[in-house]
Amino acid sequence: MNQMLAAIGIMTLIAGCASSSETYLPDGSAGYSLDCSGTLRDWGACYEKAGELCGTRGYDIIGAQGEGGAAISGAATNNTAAVSGSTLHFRTMQIACK
Repeated sequence: MNQMLAAIGIMTLIAGCASSSETYLPDGSAGYSLDCSGTLRDWGACYEKAGELCGTRGYDIIGAQGEGGAAISGAATNNTAAVSGSTLHFRTMQIACK
């Protein structure tokens, strides 16, 4: 039971957070690449992370890419078949702090 609660707690923390990394933008200036992919996240996670990184200075969105889809897999062993599926959501955003 404790392991289950710990797993749910970790998933909750991960679900709301976007990850970021420093990068160089097409014009050569410094910026950030944000990743807010996942079924439990949305574009709001990227906007929130951008606000944390740039603070009151604000930011410009240089680019954003998003895609959704599905993944299905199956296996058969010892006269038993199993099929599983899930939805996929990929979202990335590039920003420059003002």
